Amino acid sequence: MKYMFIIQGEGRGHLTQAISMYEMLTLNGDEVTEVLVGMNKRASLPDFFRTKIHCPVTVFSSACFLFSTKNKKSLLLKSILFNLWKLPDYIESICFIKRRINENNPDKVINFYEVLTGLTYAFTPPKIPYICIGHQYLFFHPDFVFPKKSRLQLAGLLFFTRMTCFRASGLLALSFREMRNAGKIHVVPPLIRTDILRQTPTQENYILGYIVNDGFSTQALHWHHHNKDVCLHFFWNKKDFPEEWQVDQTLTFHQLNDVTFLNYMASCKAYASTGGFESICEALYLQKPVMMIPAHIEQECNAFDAVNAGAGIFANEFNISELLEFLPSYQPNTDFSVWANKSSFIFLDELKIENYSPKTRQTKEISAKKIYNRIRETRLFPIPILRDAKRLFSRKQKGYC
Repeated sequence: MKYMFIIQGEGRGHLTQAISMYEMLTLNGDEVTEVLVGMNKRASLPDFFRTKIHCPVTVFSSACFLFSTKNKKSLLLKSILFNLWKLPDYIESICFIKRRINENNPDKVINFYEVLTGLTYAFTPPKIPYICIGHQYLFFHPDFVFPKKSRLQLAGLLFFTRMTCFRASGLLALSFREMRNAGKIHVVPPLIRTDILRQTPTQENYILGYIVNDGFSTQALHWHHHNKDVCLHFFWNKKDFPEEWQVDQTLTFHQLNDVTFLNYMASCKAYASTGGFESICEALYLQKPVMMIPAHIEQECNAFDAVNAGAGIFANEFNISELLEFLPSYQPNTDFSVWANKSSFIFLDELKIENYSPKTRQTKEISAKKIYNRIRETRLFPIPILRDAKRLFSRKQKGYC
């Protein structure tokens, strides 16, 4: 079968999931015709991704979060205003996605949480069916428990997640544990790459970290200044810095390189990062305790779920002392490895399910008036959103504030 990938390129999580899926499909004799990656123009696609994907890779402009350097959290209002200002670029990207899907003519499109894919299928759907893959789709599962956070924030997260999967014929929800399927939501193991599966974990005397913005690097430098006896290796994707910046004998910053990162992951004694699902899974598989410092509501949900799965601890700032105090009480989750090793068998079966093929849709160009009518028909707000709101505001649901 022929597949086409569309990926949300913020961070490394969805990129590494796509690499795993690419390896899985090509080993099975399937073909990936093209990969589209949605990114903020100020970001750059990591080199490791292009070296792992042996097919055309194209970057297009997509929505993004803006972060506060001071408090390391995403700025919701600023992000909304920024993305509204960039709306003309995103409309152009939607047209680009539609055109590339029609020209590639794959059997299926696989969407890795890219919101413009969902909007493409909402407003001007191609005839090719598509399925969505991500841990975020587990949020729609009736058995998923949310952290005690603002209902408004959670509603916004569910709304954004729903925008990524309008008209999707299937949702493959990555999970730390086995759960029952629920309607269109099929619970699947995480996508862990063969490079991780081949690693033999050891334990050397250093802490590994992954830093997504300047605020966290400032916190890490501050902690290190008072704890120079602890060896730290941090990875980031910051321009204008060398491949390896050695601050002193016990602190080194590395540019994001996938092979190097995995080698350090396999040998570290603990891992500190945000609540990105993929790297947490890699640490869980290698039985490395994790400290999670979420930068936004989605990562807070990921971290809450990961703590319940025995991955490690939740923290509000990059305070490595909390992670060091946790190490003696850490108990590896051996069930996770068993679940993760089923990944290729389950995914290959899921991708063959025929009911992932919706009715053929019109592919001709449509007028602005018809686009407006289509927007009204897509039900961006009514039934699904009201269902999400009802679930969030139900006092019987455990975990909500």
